This record gives sequence, structure tokens and C-alpha cells, in this order.
Amino acid sequence: MPPSSDETSLGEVYFEFTAIGHSAKVVAIHAATGLEVSAVAPAGAARADLQRLVLQKLKARLIAHQNR
Repeated sequence: MPPSSDETSLGEVYFEFTAIGHSAKVVAIHAATGLEVSAVAPAGAARADLQRLVLQKLKARLIAHQNR
């Protein structure tokens, strides 16, 4: 999947998907800062939706980190 405009504006972001029983855990890691966020959802959730979810969480975390 090509990177979204949100992704490119953040720089490099790594995604990790892990199946845990009937759930899926997705982690987003901001390469430049090492900040990471995660979310757990039903295993049947669309991968793109999970990626969008953690990307939004990562953006919020980065804003909070910058305002320290």
C-alpha cells in the first residue's frame, strides 16, 4: 500500500501487525523519535483501518511530545 499524505508528512513510520487469538494488535513506530503507539481490534478488522487508527494515535502522541 502506498504511503498516505499523513504518513509522508510524519516521515518514516513502521507498522507491526500481530495476531493474538481472535484479536489483532497493530503498533506504529515513528522512526525519527522512536515513539510508538498500539491498538488492539478484532482479527477481522481491515488492515488499512487499523493502520489509519494507529497513525492518528501516533500523530496525537507526537503533538503531545512536542508540547512538553
